[in-house]
Amino acid sequence: MSRIGRMPIAIPAGVTVEVSGSTVTVKGPKGELKSNMHPAITVSVEDNVIHVTRSSEEKLHRSLHGLTRTLVANMVTGVTEGYKKELEIQGVGYRVAKQGKQLQMSLGFSHPVNVEEIDGITIDVPAPNKIIISGIDKQKVGQFAAEVREKRPPEPYKGKGIRYAGEVVRRKEGKTGGKKK
Repeated sequence: MSRIGRMPIAIPAGVTVEVSGSTVTVKGPKGELKSNMHPAITVSVEDNVIHVTRSSEEKLHRSLHGLTRTLVANMVTGVTEGYKKELEIQGVGYRVAKQGKQLQMSLGFSHPVNVEEIDGITIDVPAPNKIIISGIDKQKVGQFAAEVREKRPPEPYKGKGIRYAGEVVRRKEGKTGGKKK
């Protein structure tokens, strides 16, 4: 039995969970999330607790059991607390500003790099070198943060670029072969 899959999910106050067939809908104070689950996995709601069960002991069903439970738990957390990713920008002249629904970044290119805010995602720029991406869908927040980071990932020699808050970039030494004594 999956250790993660058999753990019950408590439904906090203000959150409603509806299961119709293989579709799970979670509504909360921050919004609504809907997801389709595999038909072999059963999601049931009893007494403000969500239970996830599987139909058989096949390898696919065992692997989907814990995954489905985690996805439903992430939906419940998303509509109550939400998710956020923090990005830091390092480099001389590298900065970021928000204009309307656009993120305008100066990243050492000859042109500014613009990223449009998508549905379900909010971008906040508290400082010229910090970006906070937040939303209720964990996958969307992580994917959008990865796409913003992709515009200028940190390079290993000087460490310049966009990185996640707390990310450690392994540094390389650089050239040493050209020096003669």
